[in-house]
Amino acid sequence: MSPLDILIKYQAAFAAGLLVTFHLAAIVWCVGLALGSVLGTAGAKWRRSVGLPSRLMSFALSAIPILVVLFWLHYPLQSMLAVVIDPFITAAVTLSIVNTFAVADAVRGALDDFPRQYVVAAQVCGMNAMQTVVHIQVPIVLRQVIPSLLIIQVNMLQATLFASLISVNEIFRVAQQINSQIYKPVEIYTALGILFLVVCLPLNALAHMLKAKYTRDYSER
Repeated sequence: MSPLDILIKYQAAFAAGLLVTFHLAAIVWCVGLALGSVLGTAGAKWRRSVGLPSRLMSFALSAIPILVVLFWLHYPLQSMLAVVIDPFITAAVTLSIVNTFAVADAVRGALDDFPRQYVVAAQVCGMNAMQTVVHIQVPIVLRQVIPSLLIIQVNMLQATLFASLISVNEIFRVAQQINSQIYKPVEIYTALGILFLVVCLPLNALAHMLKAKYTRDYSER
């Protein structure tokens, strides 16, 4: 049985798993992009009160594997609090936290690197603060930060696989369940790799294309 045969035979199970995966990823993307953008903007504006704690938290999270954080929130913390939370919610919260600080880092970095002379030039041209933000800063910052944000979101999609280890019935757990029935690990995980290749490769290609086309070096400042 080839990977394609497995995908066709178990298409309903894979589709259900993908639906859970994309549902989880959509929550993580929306929360991370929204909160991360706000936190990154605030961190660039108030560097000591917001920016420094945010960077320290991001640094700490980057040193701890996501799987460790996920397990800690699912088992020890819930045991300490004497609560039982749906594993899907635990996974969504964990990945959203990681995504939020990753996005905040990217946004804050783009704002910190924004050339001051562009703002001065806008003021010389008679633009007020709001016009400068809307017509100068936002377009340039978006062009700088979108490729990085796309790559971060692809990484978050791939990180949803960890949710299977706390019993979230996403695509990886479905693959494990199918493997337990027919025991074809090479074919099954090859099929899973093909699914992620189809989804993630175009997003990565788009990110690199946007980076090459729109991102510029401001080192001449």
